[in-house]
Amino acid sequence: MSNSNPELAALGKVGMMRQTQPDYYVMRLKAVGGDLSSGQLARIAEVAERYGRGGVHLSTRQGVEIHYVRSQDLEPARIALAEAGVEMGACGPRVRSIVACPGSETCRLGVIDTKPIARELDARYFKQEMPSKFKLAVTGCSSNCTKANENDIGVRGAIEPLWEPASCTDCGLCVSFCPVSAIGRRDGEGSGGEFRYESDEESCINCSVCSSLCPSGAWVVGRKGYTVLIGGTMGRIPRFASVLKRIVESDEELYALIEASIRCYREHGLKKERFGHMIDRIGLENIKEEIIEQAELPRVEKY
Repeated sequence: MSNSNPELAALGKVGMMRQTQPDYYVMRLKAVGGDLSSGQLARIAEVAERYGRGGVHLSTRQGVEIHYVRSQDLEPARIALAEAGVEMGACGPRVRSIVACPGSETCRLGVIDTKPIARELDARYFKQEMPSKFKLAVTGCSSNCTKANENDIGVRGAIEPLWEPASCTDCGLCVSFCPVSAIGRRDGEGSGGEFRYESDEESCINCSVCSSLCPSGAWVVGRKGYTVLIGGTMGRIPRFASVLKRIVESDEELYALIEASIRCYREHGLKKERFGHMIDRIGLENIKEEIIEQAELPRVEKY
């Protein structure tokens, strides 16, 4: 196999990258949300033993890489992996594998079920061509285990807390529990000396700590859904993602916002320009306005 640039670009589309060492390649494997079956893991081990050097590398995006595969072994190794349902990952200017934490299925802190969302995003967008690399992450709560704010699009489980005065014992624990000091106590102005607890909407990170830990159940979930973040990257020029919308209550709106965000990036992004840097170039409010306007279209096309 030659080392011509067109050939390397073609290999990159199917998750194969040339190593520093001559005639050796890395095979990048996909694991949606970090999930692989025991049978798939066994086949990966077999392929690494036969065609590599008997070891694998676990990537930062929950994938597996087999290093030291010779060029003539790439195709037989790929076929052997495919027979066990192991798909190749993606390289270059396209949508990468979707990462996700365990979510509410097994994590007691999870607000949303992350894995179905990751699989849906994979079905819609994986390997789609983009101006630059494009990463999506789904995280179940504000603990942010998959670092949603470091991805081009991040989906984070979120709740909007609601205080129910009839249940409150005025213990004040919520004030100390809140990780961002968003909760405050106010004395009433009436003759009865009523008090109330309030959560500042701008400071609140929608984390569910108050509703989870309140001993009297005075803090409850008012609304539950997704926070959508756009424009994160930890590349050469790091940028934390910006909030597109704080509480998205329906799957329909979630996927409409993601579709509109990707469409906006494809339309305005320059070659090799990350989504977040495009946002900074054009202006966050301008981009948010365009995305939200496009997301109101009645039909979201599926690729």
